[in-house]
Formats: sequence, C-alpha cells, structure tokens
Amino acid sequence: MRRFSRRTAVALLSAGLCAAALPAGAAPQSTASPPIEMVMGNPKAKVTVIEWGSVTCPHCAAFNAEVFPAFKKKYVDSGQVRFVFREFLTAPAAISAAGFLIARCAGPGKYFSVTDDVFKSQPELFASADASGNLDTQKVLAVLKRIGGAAGLSEDQVMACITDPAATAALQERVNNAVEVDKINATPTFQVGATKVAGVQSLAQLDALIQPLLKK
Repeated sequence: MRRFSRRTAVALLSAGLCAAALPAGAAPQSTASPPIEMVMGNPKAKVTVIEWGSVTCPHCAAFNAEVFPAFKKKYVDSGQVRFVFREFLTAPAAISAAGFLIARCAGPGKYFSVTDDVFKSQPELFASADASGNLDTQKVLAVLKRIGGAAGLSEDQVMACITDPAATAALQERVNNAVEVDKINATPTFQVGATKVAGVQSLAQLDALIQPLLKK
C-alpha cells in the first residue's frame, strides 16, 4: 500500500517533466470536456466500486495485473457493478501526474488502456532513476511518448498534455478533493457501497463486500 505525502500533490509543478517547453505549434489538450469521473460498466448497476489509485503505485499495479481482469469479467462486464477510478498522486509524482494527464488527453474511451500501459511500464519508468533517486527525464519522456502514441497521440500532443496548466490544475483539484473530502491517504483504497478498505484486495475480499449488496 503506497502512503501519500502532501508534498507529492504539488511536486508536479516543479518537476522536470513539466519544465520542458511546449513544441512549436503544439496546442495544449484540455481536460475540460471529458467527464471528471472515469467510469466503466453499467451506469445503472446496483453496486458501485470506487478505486483511488496511482499509476506509480506498485500495489495498484499489482491489483491491476492480478485481480482487476477477473473482477472486471465477473462484475463490470456482466453489468452488476459500476467501476469508478479516482486519480491520486504517489512518488514519483511527476510521472504519476503525467500518466494521468496523457490518459485524460487520450479521451474517456482510451483512458483505461493508457493507465494500464503506465502500470505495466512501471519497471521501465523506475529503472531510469540513478543512485540518488533522480529520474532520467529523457528516458521517462520516451516511455510516456510511446504510451501516448499507442493511444493515438503525437509526441507534440503528449508534451502539450503534460505541460498544460489548466489540465494540471484540474488534476490537482481532483487530488485535493480525494485528500480533503474523501479522506484518502493511501493507495489503493476501495469503496464498495459505504465501506472503505485500504490496500490490495483479492477477488474473494471484493466478493465478500459486493455480494451482500447485490442480494439486497
């Protein structure tokens, strides 16, 4: 379970990834049009499951790889559960934020495929750090541009996404809301009905929370 430091929520503003200049002629992508909530599944499903996660959280990546596919097949694809993913920032905050900004730019239809790619690319992204923990910005950007390209974004569009002040401010607002309103301090955190649980949940643990609600 990855714990949250309030410093990670603002680190993006001074991070090297977002200090790069916008390429000439690259129009910033805006997050104003996509819905604030990133959702999959039946909007009229009886049960809603919310995950607060970070694309740089190894525990979130483990859930994404080992549990989510079976959970999605059993509950989301069957129309029983509406799944909501809420963004959170964990170190390295610059990469976490950039991953979410690119996913938003790709659009709601590709959002989850982009976050899935960032989760799967964690080892490659983290491997760019030196002995002091400093990231190699160019290596990180190369991975992020590749992920964006798979979602149909050009390299210029990727750079526009991660340097867009309005998009960054909107992300910051979502993270602030998670901390101040939802009282989230670790990732992943899940809410099933009125119950919140922190840490990676197995499918059996999710079953124990979901099944009673489906039977009501």
